Amino acid sequence: MFLRAIGRPLLARVKQTTGVVGLDVVPNARAVLINLYTKTLKEIKAVPEDEGYRKAVETFTKHRLTVCEEEEEWEKIEERIGCGQVEELIEEAQDEIKLIGKMIEWDPWGVPDDHECEIIENDAPIPKHVPRHIPGPLPAEFYQTLEAVLTKRVEPKGESQSKA
Repeated sequence: MFLRAIGRPLLARVKQTTGVVGLDVVPNARAVLINLYTKTLKEIKAVPEDEGYRKAVETFTKHRLTVCEEEEEWEKIEERIGCGQVEELIEEAQDEIKLIGKMIEWDPWGVPDDHECEIIENDAPIPKHVPRHIPGPLPAEFYQTLEAVLTKRVEPKGESQSKA
């Protein structure tokens, strides 16, 4: 029992490199992540409860904290969270803490209900060198298929398989 409790951390695989230039390996990444996620959950409480930003941050941070508490190995944490290496997750968590501070400073939820935004329209022509993201025309067969589906002459692909 004693050897298992003490020896397990010593036998854990150590990451040699992140493979990302400028991103150093963090040997105790799990502990760092748990600390950062706990700090994030503490700081987000300053944001009003009904704000979408707070709800989103609490949801994904609680999930990530749960994963870090359940898994001992960094490979499993990376696999279950699925958002990169643990070192990248550490940077994300640090950035989120900074953003929470900025959001509290900016107070975007403090806008009065009767506040009106000024709409500025600019009809200036777009220079030729600026790319215009206008989708091209749809192929004629798209319209034929759409018409057939709308008039119930042909079943859309996948419909006949689901009825069988």
